[in-house]
Amino acid sequence: MNRKRNILLLATGGTIASMISEHGLKPGLDAEQLLSFIPEIREECQVDSIQVCNIDSTNMKPEIWRQIVCAVEAKYLYYDGFVICHGTDTMAYTSAALSYMILNSNKPVVITGSQKPISEDSTDARQNLIDSIRYAADPDSRGVVLVFNGSVIAGTRAKKTYAHSYNAFSSVNFPPIATIQERKIIRFIPQQPFTQPVHFVHDLNDSVVVLKLIPGTKPELVEYLFQNYDCLVIESFGVGGIPQNLLDVFYTQMEQWISRGKIVVMATQVTNEGSNMEVYEVGQKVKEDFHLMEAYDMTLEATITKLMVLMGTCGGSYTAICDGFYKTVNYDILSR
Repeated sequence: MNRKRNILLLATGGTIASMISEHGLKPGLDAEQLLSFIPEIREECQVDSIQVCNIDSTNMKPEIWRQIVCAVEAKYLYYDGFVICHGTDTMAYTSAALSYMILNSNKPVVITGSQKPISEDSTDARQNLIDSIRYAADPDSRGVVLVFNGSVIAGTRAKKTYAHSYNAFSSVNFPPIATIQERKIIRFIPQQPFTQPVHFVHDLNDSVVVLKLIPGTKPELVEYLFQNYDCLVIESFGVGGIPQNLLDVFYTQMEQWISRGKIVVMATQVTNEGSNMEVYEVGQKVKEDFHLMEAYDMTLEATITKLMVLMGTCGGSYTAICDGFYKTVNYDILSR
């Protein structure tokens, strides 16, 4: 007889754990209370729980990512899989961050949550939580994924694309890994076992800022961001480029700061298909002059969190950061 798989639930708050307060929904239920709404799952596997924090995910920050990673690392040998309950608003950032902070895991790390509290009758929370635990308990599951509304998405490819609907998350520029239907896991992309040992990363540098270009962006803003952040991610229009009115200040700032280890990465505001600065003159010349890094088909969430990890672990080496940025992790970049 096969033994029951051991799963650890880590709760962080979010809508799934929320209760009505005087000023609106607020996280209040703890991990064991969440499990009390799905008692049937204990017939399938052994589930233990710990409470990492109890926050609205709007308040998520890198320090809590470290706490989650430390909790998984401390319990890694004792469980077959891990499920993290999380608020939806920053869930894509956390699933991306954990993809770079928990590497080569042959045990699944699943992030999930809900659009309505688990205590409500019409909630999606109970099914999402059951699906996530079942996926984490399956021997063929591994790596960091986000499970929501029956879809299994690589942690680096998830993006919240609907504010209220139950199908809140999309897999951007990459197909879902699997779907969960009527208790069955239907796998589209078999996940091969990792040959390297699991590796946990704790060092981050969060001095990263995003400049979302709009028509008429003021040059003074570019100068301020260069001076105050170690890494500037520019969300440009279309496939990527710098507007004419920003070129002078951009060139001046790049020449001043790139020799001091400042990093600039070009991304796009367009959700699908990614950047390609080689297409137009407004992008090609800037990229050639400064050897800019480019996000290509990566999500913004993956771009930001990958840079935080690389800046925290590469000792300030631009070459090492660049090499690491273009190395595919959890399907995050494919179309370079």
